[in-house]
Amino acid sequence: QVQLVESGGGLVQPGGSLRLSCSASGMKFSFWRMEWYRQAPGKQRELVASISGGTSGDTGYADSVKGRFTISRDNAKRTLDLQMNSLQLEDTAVYYCYCPPLRKWGQGTQVTVSS
Repeated sequence: QVQLVESGGGLVQPGGSLRLSCSASGMKFSFWRMEWYRQAPGKQRELVASISGGTSGDTGYADSVKGRFTISRDNAKRTLDLQMNSLQLEDTAVYYCYCPPLRKWGQGTQVTVSS
């Protein structure tokens, strides 16, 4: 059974940093493209960052996080990370990891940026 479990969310002040992690099981993790999404209250879920499967590790970012967030993966550990720096109030949301080919979502982790 495919499972994605996020961790690392929390409360942080503006300008601070957090590192999210998504642990995968029940799937050939290294094969698949993986993505981070977020959903703020009253807003649609939006794509934040993506990373390709295989060995290329090509990445992509939403304009709103480019230069501040970094997506990475450790295929041996089956983990997907999102390093978030220079956090802003508008980064407050529930963050989800997602595997598009398998259409599998994690349960989400709350990130709150507040002074």
